[in-house]
Amino acid sequence: MEVQAKLAMNQTRVQDDADSFHDLFAAYYPFVVRQAMRIVREQQAAEDVAQEVFLSFYHTDRSTVENIPAWLSKAALYAACNYLRSEKRRQDRQERTTADQAHTTPSSEEAWLEKEAISYVQEVLDELDERERTLLVMKYSGFPYAELAKATGTPVQSVGTILARAKNKFRRLYERIRGEEG
Repeated sequence: MEVQAKLAMNQTRVQDDADSFHDLFAAYYPFVVRQAMRIVREQQAAEDVAQEVFLSFYHTDRSTVENIPAWLSKAALYAACNYLRSEKRRQDRQERTTADQAHTTPSSEEAWLEKEAISYVQEVLDELDERERTLLVMKYSGFPYAELAKATGTPVQSVGTILARAKNKFRRLYERIRGEEG
């Protein structure tokens, strides 16, 4: 008989706890959502954070909580910050995954086409005279005009003109070679 009485009291207490939690939830849910909204700035995310806070609150011994609004406010702050950190990590992972996918190895066809283009460029460079070849290679390697003039033994004022002519000659030869083999 005693066991049944204890079970009945325990069940009544659980029911009272559930009712009081429901009342607390109804009273403080908008407050917790507003607290989270100040941090996460999105309504849906703030509501998710509020759900986490109340889930944690449900599993907490409420008799040890002295100030319920303060506890909920602090829990909302921590949960919102955790949410932002996890979102940042998720975005970083997604960006890394996207970057990794962009750096995949090219297909055999792409590799062959790239090799073919390189061979065309090498063939055209072989047909240019040494000064033109040196100017083009150094210019597209990032050297300034002063370095180009020094390497080819031409005046700095002439480098731009010679370089423009070398580019035009390269373009004509490249189109001719591509036309013959294409």
